[in-house]
Amino acid sequence: MTAHAPEPGAAGRPQPGRRSSSNADAPPSPTVDVHAHILIPEVEAVVAGLPGQAEARDLEARRNGPASLAVSGPMVRTVFPRATDVRLRLAAMDAQGVDVQLVSPSPSHYHYWADEETAEKVCRLAAEATAAHCAEAPDRLRGLGLVPLQHPQQAVRALDQALEQGLLGVEISSHAPGRELSDPAYEPFWARAAATGAILFLHPFGCTLDERLDQWYLSNTVGQPTENAVALSHLIFSGVLDRHPELKLIAAHGGGYLPTHIGRSDHAWSARSDAGANCAQLPSSYLKRLYFDSLVHDPHVLRALIGAAGPDRVLLGSDFPFDMGTEDPVGALRAARLPDADFHAVRGGNAAALLGLT
Repeated sequence: MTAHAPEPGAAGRPQPGRRSSSNADAPPSPTVDVHAHILIPEVEAVVAGLPGQAEARDLEARRNGPASLAVSGPMVRTVFPRATDVRLRLAAMDAQGVDVQLVSPSPSHYHYWADEETAEKVCRLAAEATAAHCAEAPDRLRGLGLVPLQHPQQAVRALDQALEQGLLGVEISSHAPGRELSDPAYEPFWARAAATGAILFLHPFGCTLDERLDQWYLSNTVGQPTENAVALSHLIFSGVLDRHPELKLIAAHGGGYLPTHIGRSDHAWSARSDAGANCAQLPSSYLKRLYFDSLVHDPHVLRALIGAAGPDRVLLGSDFPFDMGTEDPVGALRAARLPDADFHAVRGGNAAALLGLT
């Protein structure tokens, strides 16, 4: 694998084939995109026509609104080839200057409405399909599976199945119906993830603000950052991160609103006994235990995220191949005009260490 070494931000251009490093002769780290998706027709075939599917689709339609659905349907059909064909994926990666993608199932495959038997099939098929996809280019692709958050008792087994398939971990949403990530029922799952070193990718799907966001694609532009902030707050304030400090959790979309508004959480923790009851340290301190992708669509926000979490906690993300992503993740990172070392850390150094790439 030849590592791409694009130019840094504000501090000048590195010599070709080199990056800013304490070891000037060290090869550049690979450019790693940790937010990329696969569409899995086999999963949709399993759930087609089952009780609950129509109700789930109706809920999604209400939450998004007809105008957004009219755009999303054709968009998904357009990106489908790149989300399923490895050759097209690799060609797109080459055009972007990306060496490695961490591929996760589209969040549309969560199907948290499904019964236990169906949920087991969904997670098994998702793991198998993602592993097979990545196996076509093992030096370029790594993968994640799914767990059924609606059935916490199945979560550990689903995680183990994903790891057995050679995947690095699993993708989860911000909540399941009737359950927040702070629910004690998830304790065995967090413990197993921490013990195995599995990667957890927190990627919301949908927003419980419902019809308030059913115009102008607010369901995504406002809903996703909100869901990220709520989910991370549950993990922090409930003490999950205190009890499982070794968790390797990546939050999509830069963690939503939380990292850039963490001061309000810190103030509540300090000023109110109820806010600080289950959380051992200032909420802002936990940002340095988490990872965040760089997909915030604004160089000023990206710099603020890095300031809040640290340059070693932010990873390149594109949301490939969907329209709310970026076709040029390295260019978006370059626009933040970071110091050389931070640029290369986010471009790939941090992810290479986290994912165990050589």
